[in-house]
Amino acid sequence: MSWAQNDEGLLGQGPILTIKGSVIESDTKAPISNVNIQITGGEYTTTNALGEFRIQAQKGDELTVRHIDFETVFYTVKNNDDIKIMVEPDDEEDLETSKARQSFRPQDYEDYNSAIDSAEYYLKKDAKTSIQFIANALSTSKSIEDNANAYKVLGDIYSYWKQYDLAVSNYRISLQNRNSIPVKFKLAKAYKNIQNFQESLKTYSSLNKNSLSNHQLVEFYEGQGDVYFLTKEHLKAISAYKEGLQVAQENAITIKVTDLNSKIAQSYNEKGEPENANAYFSKSMQLANSQNKKRAIEEKIKVADFKGKMNEFSNEIELRKEALNDLEDIAQDSVFANESSLTPQKQNYKIGRAYAFQEDYGSAIPYLQKSIEEADSKKDLLVQKDATRKLSEVYRDAGQFDKALLAYQDYVLVVDALYALKEQEISQAARFSKNIVSKQNRISSLEADRALSESKYQLTQEQSKRQKLIIYSLIGGVLFLLVVGILMYNFIKQQRLANNLLALKSLRSQMNPHFIFNALNSVNSFIALNDERTANKYLSDFSLLMRAVLENSEEDFIPLEKEMELLQLYTKLEHFRFQDKFDYNIRVDDNIKIKEFVIPPMLLQPYIENAVWHGLRYKKTKGLLEIVLTRIAEDEIQIAISDNGIGREKSKALKTENQQKQNSKGMGNIKKRVSILNEMYKDKVDIVISDFQEEDDLGTKVLVTLKKD
Repeated sequence: MSWAQNDEGLLGQGPILTIKGSVIESDTKAPISNVNIQITGGEYTTTNALGEFRIQAQKGDELTVRHIDFETVFYTVKNNDDIKIMVEPDDEEDLETSKARQSFRPQDYEDYNSAIDSAEYYLKKDAKTSIQFIANALSTSKSIEDNANAYKVLGDIYSYWKQYDLAVSNYRISLQNRNSIPVKFKLAKAYKNIQNFQESLKTYSSLNKNSLSNHQLVEFYEGQGDVYFLTKEHLKAISAYKEGLQVAQENAITIKVTDLNSKIAQSYNEKGEPENANAYFSKSMQLANSQNKKRAIEEKIKVADFKGKMNEFSNEIELRKEALNDLEDIAQDSVFANESSLTPQKQNYKIGRAYAFQEDYGSAIPYLQKSIEEADSKKDLLVQKDATRKLSEVYRDAGQFDKALLAYQDYVLVVDALYALKEQEISQAARFSKNIVSKQNRISSLEADRALSESKYQLTQEQSKRQKLIIYSLIGGVLFLLVVGILMYNFIKQQRLANNLLALKSLRSQMNPHFIFNALNSVNSFIALNDERTANKYLSDFSLLMRAVLENSEEDFIPLEKEMELLQLYTKLEHFRFQDKFDYNIRVDDNIKIKEFVIPPMLLQPYIENAVWHGLRYKKTKGLLEIVLTRIAEDEIQIAISDNGIGREKSKALKTENQQKQNSKGMGNIKKRVSILNEMYKDKVDIVISDFQEEDDLGTKVLVTLKKD
């Protein structure tokens, strides 16, 4: 008995292609250099002085084009044709106008310092309240320095709450008012977090190393190394980290010596030099042991992860056990969030997993059970899900199939709970984003008001400059509002895309366990009838189907040809079980070029499952299931799934209340998937369900219409 599994679906498919392209301005046709070009999860490069780039990718990969002066562009690779990207740059606010606005001195507001202190106090507790205090501080600021500090704190708020686009905007405004080395470091990190790597490196390069303190110089090299590590330029990352390490060692900056040794080790590991990585990890762990216990535990876990990747499972297990013992010693003084890598439930899970890789199932089971108990008590559904699935696999590999099935049923329940939690998180994120937008708009409005008031103030001082100041103030206010509006639009657009992707992933994760659970019930029925040969035959075909289903589980769309192969195998399995209940027929018109169409994976299977289990299974005579593909237009085909079963109304009358809920939930998931995909891909799929005939057994007919890209 075997289950195929693929946790990280492929982003692309087919041979490696060399993509050539260029990025130019739409109006001047001028090339844009230093544009960030990245394949999601893969290659990274930048444009040269002529605005040209060259990068390797696969068909289906997503190309991301980022730069400070224009909105991020996304492109899906279809072939190796040259790409020309034409963009419209954003205008930056005039620095002189900004400084003029910030010299205004409003009266009768609360104290500036008190507002800044309150904003910093609430920074990690309540983003909405903290931003409100920044608005109050800006209302009472009396100098350019006050404004620079207020926008710096506002950038810190957005950075902490992971709104990095807004953080970049406010750090830049702070630097427009006053040049500050610490703020430049913050800006460089914010650029890194939104993957604008060239802007991050450019910001680091703008720093004068001779003016930096020893601590800042270490931070400078470490920051550059972090960017190079993310862009997979591991030689440059190692070089930067070593420069920082030398400064840290010369000036006895112990904490950074440990951190940089660890980062050098990670870079060597990614570069494919495990011996060098092991040497630096040994140094970092030795140094960490001489510091506080928490830092020592963090380094042990990093080294344990490294040992696991190198298949040195005995060393990995030993390190994780030591980390668990150390965690017990600091448990009373430290509280770790579920997201932390230091939680006991994560370590127990990884110890159990390492034992499983060694095929020591007797040792693996207690640690996985302990992980599940701890994760359940701490409401850590992600670890509980992974540990429960791994426990099911260990029971299966150990030959304890009854326990494997029970554990897998628990896994399905945890997945359902996790899906519900993710829905809540999406709703909370939407509310949080709405609050952030309203507060940022409040600050933008305040800036516009300040610009108008400033112009009136300047009129009384310099009558001759009245026209110039009014024009500059109004233009500055409009430009500022325009920039903020564009940032808000981009943020909301990215948030909506992220929400849709999360919802799709959650729906797919819910459908796959449901499908597998139903199939395992069929296997169980053959075993219950002592029909071992039939069960083995069924399992053989079932394993092929599972491998294909799981390989496609992370994709929004797959080729229709693959989906039809899955349907043929699935229908064959269902017919294998219910041979006396129905026959089936699958027909594809000769004039359909099936390879040119794509379809969401597992879209058609639930309808065939319903036809068999709720229609044909209850028919008194032998029924017929037909799947017919016909062409209705040049870029459009129709898939008809019809059965002459008892029909929807009779089937509904035979179901229990629980079965009705489960069926409604399954169909509801399909509708949600189709709705989200149509929103993202412009109405590619249409589904209509009706009765098949007007006789006693009405049957059911499902019409699925597919359109080309």
